[in-house]
Amino acid sequence: MNADSFQQLDKVIHEKNRMAIMSLLAAIQEMSFTDIRETLNMTDGNLITHIRTLQKAGYVSVSKSFKEKRPLTTCRLTTEGSSAFSGYVDLLEGIVKQARKIN
Repeated sequence: MNADSFQQLDKVIHEKNRMAIMSLLAAIQEMSFTDIRETLNMTDGNLITHIRTLQKAGYVSVSKSFKEKRPLTTCRLTTEGSSAFSGYVDLLEGIVKQARKIN
């Protein structure tokens, strides 16, 4: 097992809630804050904290608008976020393949 592979994991994405957010946004290009919160069963405060971390890293963009006179906050992966997530998944797949060779 190559220990360097683990050091290369993106720590911003690797946290389980942020990985879940990134996975959702990779599958569904744009999603409302409310839908993310309900899908992942997270509190508003917890979700906001993780989205801000992903935003600060440049992985997620947030836009605010109105739908039927109600505020609507939507999130989507940026190009950088999509690339980072793809690289993260590729690295995880490599780690799993290495582990299977050992067994």
